[in-house]
Amino acid sequence: MLNQSIRTLAFGFGALLFLGGVADASLGGPEAASGVIAIAFGSAVMVVGVLQRSRYRSNEAERSDAAPGPGGGESDPMEPRFVPTNEVFGDPTSRRVMRVFVDPRTGERRYRAER
Repeated sequence: MLNQSIRTLAFGFGALLFLGGVADASLGGPEAASGVIAIAFGSAVMVVGVLQRSRYRSNEAERSDAAPGPGGGESDPMEPRFVPTNEVFGDPTSRRVMRVFVDPRTGERRYRAER
């Protein structure tokens, strides 16, 4: 859902919060409690920045920063190893019907908008 530049900004913001929290916690006294909170919040923001990815997309599409297809699925041509399944569902955000494709050998799944 978040593009690469927003994820990078989120990670940087989390890192600043984390470092500020470490500085506050190292002072001791009443500032230490707010430092611990800043460390926890900064850590959470960094984790989200690293782990967040667009739904219905493969790792390859995420790594290459390829544009999402309709409904947020794959935009590139589907590799021949992926076969369509009978599994379809409605994406609540885009209101598109999505079809699931699977690699029978590995079980890897890909998603593509039906229309």
